[in-house]
Amino acid sequence: MPRNREEVRRRLMEAALELYQERGYEQTTAAEIAQKAGVTERTFFRHFPDKREMFFHGETALGEMLTAAVRNAPRELGPWETLFKAFRSAEKLFIENRHISEPGRRIVAASPALQERQAAKVNSLTEALAAELRERGVAARRASLIAKIGMAVLAHAVASWLDGGSQELDDHLIQAFEDVSDLSAFNVTRFAETAEPQLRADS
Repeated sequence: MPRNREEVRRRLMEAALELYQERGYEQTTAAEIAQKAGVTERTFFRHFPDKREMFFHGETALGEMLTAAVRNAPRELGPWETLFKAFRSAEKLFIENRHISEPGRRIVAASPALQERQAAKVNSLTEALAAELRERGVAARRASLIAKIGMAVLAHAVASWLDGGSQELDDHLIQAFEDVSDLSAFNVTRFAETAEPQLRADS
């Protein structure tokens, strides 16, 4: 992308974030965003289809990066290792967009329309990751479950990182995966077998 296009997009994003925080998402128009950024409304629509998609523009790049990372991961890696490696590969993108993500969380929380769109974006990416895992030989039901848990782990790590503290994003990601690993050590089959007699006695 030419440098001037990158600069225009940056100005539009900064203008939108400022207006969304001042007035709210629903009360802000594309024309107002363009005016504040010092460009025409026509220029706005050359860069973004609408103000909603503009807000999630970075999600497209993230999705492409993560699915490609899963697709190109070494075949000997298991599904969890594959997702962990893919998420780590996107760390630079998260860092570059932190100035958008921090106020963005508050804006989304205040807008049902943005919450709905965000959920749709997350579901779409989750399914894309599950599809890539299936291509790697993971059973369909297992691939879907792993992708859903993986996305939840990623969201938890990013939220913890945005909340502050001195830790790097990578540290939060490692900790989140370690926490899930601890949970997965639970032997549900053994527990169910030993708990069943007690459950029957209590009934």
